[in-house]
Amino acid sequence: MRLVTRGNMDGLTCAVLVSHAERLDGIELIHPQDITDDKFEVKKGDILANVPYHPTCLKWFDHHSATRTYDKPPTVFDGKYGLAPSTARLVYDYYLADNPGFKLHDELVKATDRYDSGQLTIEEVTNPEGYMLVGFATDPRTGLGKFKDYFMKLVETFEEGTIEDVLALAEVKESARRIADEREQFLAVVKQHSRLEGRVIVTDLRDVERLPAGNRFLIYTLFPEANVSIRIAWGPERAFVVATVGHSIFNRTCPVHVGGLMSRYGGGGHRGAGATPLAADNADELIGELIVKLNQTPVSV
Repeated sequence: MRLVTRGNMDGLTCAVLVSHAERLDGIELIHPQDITDDKFEVKKGDILANVPYHPTCLKWFDHHSATRTYDKPPTVFDGKYGLAPSTARLVYDYYLADNPGFKLHDELVKATDRYDSGQLTIEEVTNPEGYMLVGFATDPRTGLGKFKDYFMKLVETFEEGTIEDVLALAEVKESARRIADEREQFLAVVKQHSRLEGRVIVTDLRDVERLPAGNRFLIYTLFPEANVSIRIAWGPERAFVVATVGHSIFNRTCPVHVGGLMSRYGGGGHRGAGATPLAADNADELIGELIVKLNQTPVSV
């Protein structure tokens, strides 16, 4: 039995909880699009969390309200799906009755709810500590590189220890150091490659060789008048372009259901955030369409 999840804070907390409740043979970290595009083989008995449904799986947990997938979940399935601040919250609720030990992870789940739904203060974004620092240090968009071994070390430490034990890990200290040391470089690069179109922050990183480490919410401190952002970057081997969209976590006036909009272009997400791959040959045209739709009030998706 494997857990198949995403390499971010929500996936981390799901892994801690499922490892507590089930006997896992391993944990696989993937991008949700890997299931949508049939690039990852889901095996019989796999538990999926924070990724789209696949009919081969044993159990499925997800809180994304709109994801393009060719395998729609049946009316009845094992697991839990619904609107929630994080997938970890659904996993927690599902297993809690048979696992009173889950109470040890209350604070981790609450922090994951806040991080995944962007319920953060400006201070937590500019000077993250505790659980929020762990969140940024496990977010692939922070730019710390591949971290499967790092992820597994966090899972093992959270299973038996506390947030203090996690923060004491040499790997976490190094990640925190990089985030702090490269912050000003990150802000300079992001500002140079960003512009404001209406209420939309457009950040085009396709010409950036290496983006310094930095958390994705800092962009909203540079453009406080904006209520949504679109970040454009190359996918693996420049085979396609990735557009990542998110509501501002400080100016919460964007009416667009991001996941619904992204699903029309082949991606997905939830109300406040989502992403989609775009064909390289007409990416600029499609990005223009997205910017127009993100500026509409109200928007039809």
